[in-house]
Amino acid sequence: MHIIPAIDIIDGKCVRLTKGDYSQKTEYNKNPLEVAKEFEAAGIQRLHLVDLDGAKAKQVVNLDVLKTIAKNTNLTIDFGGGVQSTKDLNDVFDAGANQITGGSIAIKNEALFTEWIEEFGGEKIILGADVKGHHIAIHGWQESSEKHIFDFLEHYLAKGLKYVICTDVSKDGALQGTSNTLYQDILERFPDVKLIASGGVSSVEDLHILDKMDVYGAIVGKAIYEKRINLSDLKQFQ
Repeated sequence: MHIIPAIDIIDGKCVRLTKGDYSQKTEYNKNPLEVAKEFEAAGIQRLHLVDLDGAKAKQVVNLDVLKTIAKNTNLTIDFGGGVQSTKDLNDVFDAGANQITGGSIAIKNEALFTEWIEEFGGEKIILGADVKGHHIAIHGWQESSEKHIFDFLEHYLAKGLKYVICTDVSKDGALQGTSNTLYQDILERFPDVKLIASGGVSSVEDLHILDKMDVYGAIVGKAIYEKRINLSDLKQFQ
C-alpha cells in the first residue's frame, strides 16, 4: 500500500480543514516546501497536493506552490483543486504534477473529463470521488450532487480510468477512523480499481486495516500534522 501524505493549501500555506469546512481551518506551516521535503526525507515517494483556494474559486490558484515543490523534490505529485479547463490541466502538468485529480469537473463537465482520460490516459488522470452519504460532493465539498458513488465509478472506469481517490467528507480531518465499509463495498464491486482511501486516518492501526483490505494507497493528512502518526511509523509500509 502506498502512503500518500496530503498538503492542503490556502493562501500558499499548509493547512487542514475539518470535514471540508473552510471555517474550521488549522494552519500548520507557512512553507509547504519544507513539509514536502520532510516527507521526502522520511522515504515518502508520493504527495497529494490540494489547492483548497482553487477548489473554492473553481480555478487553479496556488500553481506556484506546485512549481516550487516539483522543482525542489523528487516526489510523485498528484494535484487537485480548481482544475476546470484543459488550459488549467496543461498548466498543472507543466508546473510539474505527475497526475491530476478531478472531482467537480467529472460531474459538471463529463465530456471534458472524458476527453482528458482519452488524451492523457488512465495513469495521469485520477477521479476524485468525494462522498457525502454515498453521493458525490463537489467544489471543495461546498455542494452535493445527485450522483451515487457506484454509478459515478462505473461510468468512468468504463472509459479507461484506473485511479480513484475516495474521501468520505464526514470523516475527513476528524481523526475518527476511515470508511472501511465503503471502501470494501467499492473493492468488491470494482476489484480492478486502484482505490486510494482518504479521510479519517487517525493511527497506524487504521493504515494496517486499509493495507489488509488491499487498497492501492492511503492519504494521510491531519494524523501526521497532529503527531498521531510519526513519519518513522510509515517506513513499515514502504
